[in-house]
Parts: sequence; structure tokens; C-alpha cells
Amino acid sequence: MIESLSAVTLATHDMAAAVAFYRKLGFLLKYGGEKADFTSFHAGPGHLNLIKVGPEQEIDWWGRAIFYVTDVDDCHAQAVKAGLAPDFAPQDAPWGERYFHIRDPDGHEISFARPL
Repeated sequence: MIESLSAVTLATHDMAAAVAFYRKLGFLLKYGGEKADFTSFHAGPGHLNLIKVGPEQEIDWWGRAIFYVTDVDDCHAQAVKAGLAPDFAPQDAPWGERYFHIRDPDGHEISFARPL
């Protein structure tokens, strides 16, 4: 029986840019940082991890990490205020969530959502 998601680990070519991006979105650093080869952020009871890979390793679209937040509109406003560019404004989905997507510096799609 699956009980929870422990972590999502994303590859990055530029740890400093990736760490700055996630900090602007409000993620709190647990381990590592701009100069580390591995970084971990708190994500509720789980974690968002970043692992540095060499420039020869292609980072391709793999899917989407979805994080539930207290207020989707506030999270979107925080991202825009920090100079980030979400893919679209928050919207209500027919499956019963309010959400928006944003891509990190390596092209990973991140979604912030809240059940309606």
C-alpha cells in the first residue's frame, strides 16, 4: 500500500538558477544550495530534490510535479512578483482543482493546485 510521496527529484544543469527559482516560489531549503550537487527543499511532509547533471545529459520533458498549496492565486501572484513567468493564470479545472503551471529553468513543469 502506498502511503505518501517522499520526494520528487529533478535534474538541473544550473543548480544556482534552479535553487533561486524554487526559493522565489517559497520553497524552504533543507539541504544543499546554490553550489551543491544535490539540494533538497521542504514540500509539506515530502521533499523536492534537485540533482546537478553535466551539460552532456539532455533534460527532456518527463511529466509534472503537482504541489498542493493553501492559496493558488497567492502563489501565482508571488511567482509573478518575483519576476517568474507562469504558463497561465490560475483556473478552475473540471476535475475539481484550481491550478496553474510554471516551468523551472531546466524546463520541468511544476503545477500548484488546491482542491475546490
